[in-house]
Amino acid sequence: MILTILSNLDTSLNILEAANRLSTSFSKKNGIVTLADKNGQEHDIISNRLQLLLVDNEIQHDYLSVNEKIVNIKDICEAQEVSFLIIQLTNSKIRTIKKYLRACSELRIPYLFIKDEFSNISFEKIVVPVNFLIEEIEKAQFTAAFGRFLNSEIIMLQAKDYGSKAANNVTKISSVLDKFNLNYKTVKGKKDSFKIEFDALRYASDNNCNLIISSSSREYGLDDIVFGPKELHLIQKAECPLMLLNPRGDLYVLCD
Repeated sequence: MILTILSNLDTSLNILEAANRLSTSFSKKNGIVTLADKNGQEHDIISNRLQLLLVDNEIQHDYLSVNEKIVNIKDICEAQEVSFLIIQLTNSKIRTIKKYLRACSELRIPYLFIKDEFSNISFEKIVVPVNFLIEEIEKAQFTAAFGRFLNSEIIMLQAKDYGSKAANNVTKISSVLDKFNLNYKTVKGKKDSFKIEFDALRYASDNNCNLIISSSSREYGLDDIVFGPKELHLIQKAECPLMLLNPRGDLYVLCD
């Protein structure tokens, strides 16, 4: 299932249409969770508004739920067998973003942040920053999915490092993309592995990319706790949808 979490129905149409395209392309069910607004509207009123919006715009759905606050995302994703999560961001306040990052911290599926100001959401051209960490190769399966099912053009942005680990990761991801004869290229970034995700923001803006696929932090250090993790700042600064993948330490514990 593709699951979308909405926090404002009035500005949700672009996101609902994007989720519908993804669910159709990936041959997945389409699920929607709506958060009750601050005006205290009854659940049935919000549910009726949402269903009317879906009918008027011919958006198919398989699951609907209205909640008073952010749900236990991990539990609902497991219960509904969610394979891809979309989150509507009505603002870029630190408190709002942190709330969602905490709720998604244990997910093993990709989660995509889409701001209200993003219009004409598409996935024609995606940029994938690649650093030296071994878990970067997990991006391969999700990048390939966009190439296979949405015919996305893929740009891998390789970190500008002295060592060869980032280059090796690019080679491993490329081997997966080659199996499906996908349209991709590798571009050398201007930043090293510690800043390549922020370089991806620049690249996406300069080259009209529609999506960035990035890894979240392995763990939070003192700076992350005080100033916020890198993904928080990426979300704030992103000018296109940003998809995050949580590192799977259990897969690579013997590889570091």
